[in-house]
Amino acid sequence: MEEKKVAILMSTYNGEKYIKSQLESILNQTYKNIEIYIRDDGSKDKTIVILEEYEKQGKIKLIKGKNLGFIKSFRELLNICDKADYYSYCDQDDIWMEDKIEKAVKLLNKEKEINNIPILYASNYDYYDGDMKFIKHTGFENKGPSFAKSLVECIAPGMTMVINQIAKDSIYESMEKDCLLHDWWTYEVCAGIGKVIYDGNEITVKYRRHTNNVTTVETTFIKKFIWRVKTFIFSDHWKKLKKQLIAYEDIFYNSLSKKNQKLLKLFTKKMTIFTQIEKIFYPVRFKDKITHEFMIRCMFVLWRI
Repeated sequence: MEEKKVAILMSTYNGEKYIKSQLESILNQTYKNIEIYIRDDGSKDKTIVILEEYEKQGKIKLIKGKNLGFIKSFRELLNICDKADYYSYCDQDDIWMEDKIEKAVKLLNKEKEINNIPILYASNYDYYDGDMKFIKHTGFENKGPSFAKSLVECIAPGMTMVINQIAKDSIYESMEKDCLLHDWWTYEVCAGIGKVIYDGNEITVKYRRHTNNVTTVETTFIKKFIWRVKTFIFSDHWKKLKKQLIAYEDIFYNSLSKKNQKLLKLFTKKMTIFTQIEKIFYPVRFKDKITHEFMIRCMFVLWRI
């Protein structure tokens, strides 16, 4: 049987320091039927020079663009890339385990509904510092993905994701200006109207954390606590999230199950004392850890969302 084709989608911006090691980890994949599409989002360093060398060698397909921001840049990649069976987001500064794509394809190929519904594969990962020194194991904390969890956070980072063709089309066509993160939107779409496969026993990415990361993930208890207080209490995070959920509702509401429609409505309709009480006592888990579940219920009490 012919191997399924996988399109690797990478958006770069001022990534000269780490881009080579990431690219080499992709080129060294045990799964060989891949095509690498890289859209540079207006880099001002030597990223383009490095990428042009790989392009000359026929190893990548390079698209040079103006600065759109990483969310719109990934959406452009979904549009520009040639048709494939599966699509994988890729950051510019991590390192992939050599069998990352092989493991994803193996599980996706087992899905009977692979040609009928949006399906997302995601794996576990480890934290490393800027010099690739191991920090800790992490990932889902985990009782599995769900639509309820997708409403309040993205538990599947983009660099672990591989999606099928239907998911790719659904995400590209629906990704709104109010989308908080491309990977969050991907997770929410597949959790709501398709399926999410979580390969929790496998580490497929060395997730490099450094001062220039686009997204912020704290790795110590104190830093996490401070970050959560800033994000959940003093920022406009929940206001932005509600806009994303309203955009999602406008597009996908009729495709959701009755149960998920009711759940989504709790977050999109006007906040009243009755809706907040219903959310506080709603009989589903939004988080896996008890402490995190308590925090999200507190956000309902405080009318943050």
